[in-house]
Amino acid sequence: MMDVLMDVKSALFYAFSAVLLFAAFRVITARNPVHAALYLVLAFFQASGVWMLLQAEFLSIALVLVYVGAVMVLFLFVVMMLDINIDSIRQGFWKHFPLAATMGAVIALELAAVLLGGFRISEPHKPAATQLVMPAAVSAQAPADAASTAVEAASAALQTASQPAADVGHVVVAQVSNTKELGVLLYTQYLYPVQVAALILLVALIAAIALTLRARKDSKYQNPSDQVRVKARDRVTVVKMAAVKPPVAPAAEEEKSA
Repeated sequence: MMDVLMDVKSALFYAFSAVLLFAAFRVITARNPVHAALYLVLAFFQASGVWMLLQAEFLSIALVLVYVGAVMVLFLFVVMMLDINIDSIRQGFWKHFPLAATMGAVIALELAAVLLGGFRISEPHKPAATQLVMPAAVSAQAPADAASTAVEAASAALQTASQPAADVGHVVVAQVSNTKELGVLLYTQYLYPVQVAALILLVALIAAIALTLRARKDSKYQNPSDQVRVKARDRVTVVKMAAVKPPVAPAAEEEKSA
């Protein structure tokens, strides 16, 4: 059963990865910016599926809600409303291609060095109290009373850590929520970095509003303060006019007939 499950996960991983690579390639090769944005949305969905396979549910949902649901939709509407001239963007492509290719190669080498170095890092040794206790392995190396003692010690350690535990087939499994653990870490151990990041984002938001809020001469607006302080005599002027038209002089009539 476990082999079948691993085969399904492997197949899903390769499927998500293949579609992700194709979508990322089409993002940089599509001629229409709207199509490129849609391919980027597809790439985000595939990356979310990969995160879900890695049991990182919070990151997967956050990627869909934040990037696909907000950022990419806003970017797509902006691209559609700006009516970008594609021909002007393509000018000077081959002129800057060597520099862009060099920078891309450097970034690819850096990513490869980081990823390959990360795979070589060995996992830290886990404490004996939090390790999974398998009955077959324990029975082959220790008597039955030692196995039961190890199971009881692991269960006590997990309950002491305020985490629910489940005993399935004499295997102690900690039922831990990734979202809960991430929230606890963010608001306890990494509280100050989170606050600093929020402050930086607030400053960036205010700066963006200040840079885009410019006074234009052709813009029409109303001042509510002037509207409140207005008086009736400043808005309406009563002019007294005669009810009948005055008679025309005879000389003026002769000039008109002549």
